[in-house]
Amino acid sequence: MKQEQTLQKAFKTKDVLALAFGTMIGWGWIMLSGSWAATAGMLGAIGAYAIGALLCVFVGLAYAELTPAMPCTGGSVVFSYKSMGYWPAVIAGLATSFAYIGVAAWEGPAFATSVDYVFPIPKLGYLWTIQGYDVYASWAAVAIVASVILTIINVRGAKAAAVFQTVATLGIILVGVLFLGGSLVFGNVEYTKPLFTDVKGFASVLLMVPAMFVGFDVIPQSAGEMDVPLKKIPRLLILSIGAAAAWYMLMIFSTCMSAPTEVRLNGAIPVADSMAYAFGGDIWGKVCIVGALCGIVTSWNGFLYGAARVLYSLANARMLPAFLADIHPKYHTPYKAVIVCGILSTFSCLLGTGALTWFVNASSFGVVIMYMMVALSFIFLRKRFPNMNRPYRIKHAGIVSVMAVGVALFFAYLYLPMGPSPLVAIEWVFVLGWFILGLLLALYAKRKYRDVTEQERESRLLGEDLP
Repeated sequence: MKQEQTLQKAFKTKDVLALAFGTMIGWGWIMLSGSWAATAGMLGAIGAYAIGALLCVFVGLAYAELTPAMPCTGGSVVFSYKSMGYWPAVIAGLATSFAYIGVAAWEGPAFATSVDYVFPIPKLGYLWTIQGYDVYASWAAVAIVASVILTIINVRGAKAAAVFQTVATLGIILVGVLFLGGSLVFGNVEYTKPLFTDVKGFASVLLMVPAMFVGFDVIPQSAGEMDVPLKKIPRLLILSIGAAAAWYMLMIFSTCMSAPTEVRLNGAIPVADSMAYAFGGDIWGKVCIVGALCGIVTSWNGFLYGAARVLYSLANARMLPAFLADIHPKYHTPYKAVIVCGILSTFSCLLGTGALTWFVNASSFGVVIMYMMVALSFIFLRKRFPNMNRPYRIKHAGIVSVMAVGVALFFAYLYLPMGPSPLVAIEWVFVLGWFILGLLLALYAKRKYRDVTEQERESRLLGEDLP
């Protein structure tokens, strides 16, 4: 059963770009740009993103060669299986799905926070307090409704998700351009100080970069549904990283130019409050929130899409329970995998904005593992299959290999107990809980589907015509 016979090829070039860019820029900058600048200074924060983007490019180059060589849904799962085998593919898939679901998890609380900024939500039905933030049933209900709608969109087909993504991405770009222009006209250079704080502050911002850049790797997840020439895929990957890097740096600059530090730190939604301050009216903060909502839904939509495809890929190869590989007879989507991801995303809506940093940091650790598995896949495939058909073959493969692995190790060091910004206990609970559950399900699948041969599994993952 080849993937191309089960999933519909619905993505054109503009859809792929909108999927990757919209997924990357998301919501994080709306809430965190002010704290990034306060922690590292304006130039420190911008520098962290410049360095983070450069480091991500090395991983992106590995993706750029691997994706057109194996244009099958699953990305890191496919690469790892072909290069290293069963269990590395499981680890890669669990890391990738955890990263995507972890990022999607903060979008629900972010959505409710944005709506509440424009149309205050009555505080009804107190539930609990998490990290100083009170969570109310009425507030959570707004996020839950949005989560259900996005899940339905993803069930209804890749094309529906692509159209939705393109429109919403254009919305956030328009608001971002308006914000940048206003900061240049109405802003004050004095607001940008301090330009740099210290190395610890710089490292703290750099710590969050993987979670902010995760999204370009959604392109490999959609490979089985792309209607794009294979040689175009590498350019789209690198272009999306560059575009997202430029966006983050410009938005940090705009936020710093628009308002003094106390406004950026003490506001309910820092970027919106900064825009309202610079433009001289609360209405402009609400305009900013329109862009924020677009960013939330593009990121949310992209990660739900990507996570479902990773789970589908593992299940289709019988490395997770097979029901996750079921394809909708009408919409040609892995609808059960989409629903599972949607349920997890919906549950997070009950945790409130206090859980934001938990999700950011924990999902970033998943990103690091995913990057490591892709870097190792790149190295092993070059050694094991030197004559494999590669529509795009990168130059200086040795340097790229060393740098890609080095990037993953560097970011891993930041999160580990000996690093400058280690994960806290609850974040380790998220990470370890996901991997333990996933490995148990993978063990169950290996036992249940013991009759699936290696040849059949490879056919399900890669397609019979690939080397």
